Amino acid sequence: MTHSCIRLRRGAVTTVAVGMLAGGAAAAAPTSVPVAVGTAAPPAPPPSAPAPGGDFRELTPAVVQQLDEAVQRVMREAGVPGVSVGLWTPDKGRYVRSFGVADKSSGQRMTPDLYTRIGSETKTFTVTALLKLVDQGVVGLDDPIGKYVEGVPNGDRITLRQLAGMRSGLFNYSEDEDFYKALTSDPRRPFTPRQLLDYSFKHPVLFSPGEKFSYCNTNLILLGLVIEKAGGAPLGEFIRKNVLAPAGLNDTLFPVGAEFPAPHARGYTDQTASGQVEDATDWNPSWGWAAGAMISDLQDLRTWAPTVATGVLPNGRTLISPATQKQRLTMESTALPGVGYGLGIFNVQGWIGHNGSLPGYESLTVYLPATRATLVVVLNTDIDHDGAEPSTLFGEAITKIVTPGHVFDLPAQPAAR
Repeated sequence: MTHSCIRLRRGAVTTVAVGMLAGGAAAAAPTSVPVAVGTAAPPAPPPSAPAPGGDFRELTPAVVQQLDEAVQRVMREAGVPGVSVGLWTPDKGRYVRSFGVADKSSGQRMTPDLYTRIGSETKTFTVTALLKLVDQGVVGLDDPIGKYVEGVPNGDRITLRQLAGMRSGLFNYSEDEDFYKALTSDPRRPFTPRQLLDYSFKHPVLFSPGEKFSYCNTNLILLGLVIEKAGGAPLGEFIRKNVLAPAGLNDTLFPVGAEFPAPHARGYTDQTASGQVEDATDWNPSWGWAAGAMISDLQDLRTWAPTVATGVLPNGRTLISPATQKQRLTMESTALPGVGYGLGIFNVQGWIGHNGSLPGYESLTVYLPATRATLVVVLNTDIDHDGAEPSTLFGEAITKIVTPGHVFDLPAQPAAR
């Protein structure tokens, strides 16, 4: 799903069907973790959230078995080494399971307590940080990017709102051939934000600002620079103080290099110079920066899903003002059926949130306001299966069972050139 993840050029222009990964957990039993049925005690939902409806099936033992079978089926078909799934509701139960292996060499089991790289879910944190500055009156969503960053094509016309909503018309740096060669030839090298922008700005703009939707990582690099300039602190520090700390996300971080807290799964990718599957665990995510460098875990993402979707913290206080949150959730058309994109966040058939993909890892963190349900999926490969990202295959399989009226089906599309 190239429009919603931070992908390298090979995966951004066309999707490629791939075979089973060697060592995949075709018939893996779940890691022994508690699965509570009808006894969930998730964080208190925001007071303003809709009451749970009848659109979510109760997580009875029979439904849990269906979920186990569906997750393992996707693993077999897509060749996924390991996956953790969390599904939480106020009154229908919860489902927390891990399947397969975190390390194909050692056979270490996948468990729900592992750190993971979250790729483009970083965008939800970056845009939230921007909206904090909007609430403080420091920046305006309709400010031109040229007010903060020099040398941007159409910089006097592209607004911060258009950057956050993927409507800038700028070229996506991660689709540039020279960038792809530079990264895959030395995946541990660091990139600076200005280097990333240079890969983009050597290309002509794709369309006039605001004309249409086109998913573009360049937009978030620019917003990261805006936050640093207007917020007076490095991006990771500003996000930690103004977003992570208020939300209580103690296991989420913005790395400055290739650091990766333990324990974590090994990550496997075919986004390599050779095209062969390699271990990308220790690749430097600086090339994703404000668009895709962050790290988190299943429980923190569980907390983040309703927080980012509602603008309300677990303690009931607001993280983003209701007026600003309303603007965030104003979904513009993406030309994909059932999919809208707001400000650093999407709505897929009622599920609000974001997914993430970068070499070795994928994730999906979404919230369904109609039932106050949260779904988080994390896995240790980004290799597409029949043109689809495995995180979406898991999301679709799970939601077909528990919310058949709201099936998470995110179609793939070729990236705009």
